[in-house]
Amino acid sequence: MKLDLTPLYANTVGYDRFGSLLDAAFNAERQTGGYPPYDIELMDENKYAITLAVAGFQENELDVQVEKGVLTVRGKKEDQKKDSRYLHRGIASRSFERKFNLADHVEVVNAQMENGLLHISLVKEIPEAMKPRRIPVNAFPGEKVEQKTQVA
Repeated sequence: MKLDLTPLYANTVGYDRFGSLLDAAFNAERQTGGYPPYDIELMDENKYAITLAVAGFQENELDVQVEKGVLTVRGKKEDQKKDSRYLHRGIASRSFERKFNLADHVEVVNAQMENGLLHISLVKEIPEAMKPRRIPVNAFPGEKVEQKTQVA
């Protein structure tokens, strides 16, 4: 399925990156074929977890990297024994690459394997300078601006 985003560009200014991300998301899903399956979970207000089902892979066959706001998980199986004769092979052992675009200020904390699942923990840490703050009306020059702790 190919989307034509030309009407979107004609009526908006500065959203061209959004269109590119949308197009890339559709293309990536087509290319990977949904393997391996994964979950994205909101653990807390600023904590997330990505869980990938990587049954049959060892820790040394997985590669997790973050570069320019993109989390990439790769799996490459080592050569299988040639003397094995399978009557049925249902456990996938093909190589894969999954990419996740991370939002600004989202950092990968750790990755761990457990029972054929790869758990990747992420946290969103907004710098103090970017947090919302309250601006008092009619404040005297030089008066301190208080930090707003929660957005309503």
